[in-house]
Amino acid sequence: MAYNKKNYYKRVIEIQELTKEYQAIGLTNTKIFNEHIKDQYFICKRTFDEYLGVPAKRELNRLLEIEKQQFNLFE
Repeated sequence: MAYNKKNYYKRVIEIQELTKEYQAIGLTNTKIFNEHIKDQYFICKRTFDEYLGVPAKRELNRLLEIEKQQFNLFE
């Protein structure tokens, strides 16, 4: 099977959801990154900022839909 980005998008979604939770408390993105993201996910601040801008849920749903269609072709 060809490579796709499902695991990448799942990781991005996880980080985005954590960030939303901590933003609701009132923490800044820098503080969220330094205290909760950096040591757990081993990414840099730039990568963290890029992850926040990725439409991961939409892309993951698109990949899953394509995969579902391809699976139906073989049946």
